[in-house]
Amino acid sequence: MHNYWVLLLVMAITTYLIRMIPFAAFRFRIKSRFIRDFLYYVPYAVLGAMTVPYIFYATGNFYTALAGFIAAFVLAYKGLSLLPVAAISCLVAYLVGFVV
Repeated sequence: MHNYWVLLLVMAITTYLIRMIPFAAFRFRIKSRFIRDFLYYVPYAVLGAMTVPYIFYATGNFYTALAGFIAAFVLAYKGLSLLPVAAISCLVAYLVGFVV
């Protein structure tokens, strides 16, 4: 449980600082598309880098976790929103647990 709070704190600080620093450092609009895109996607990249490795240990079985991850990836790629992706991937991991 302690590891969870540390990771949550690191993620919160990282995402907050990345979004706050440009407002504090620059008084004018950032015109560089590269910098604006970089600052926009950093929180998502950090969240993904912190979340994806733990997906494979969440169920206690690598194959059920892999099936859930693949289902989530495919559904998210097809454009489904977060709630259906999470629910269906959990259901897929649960059903694969019966097979394995």
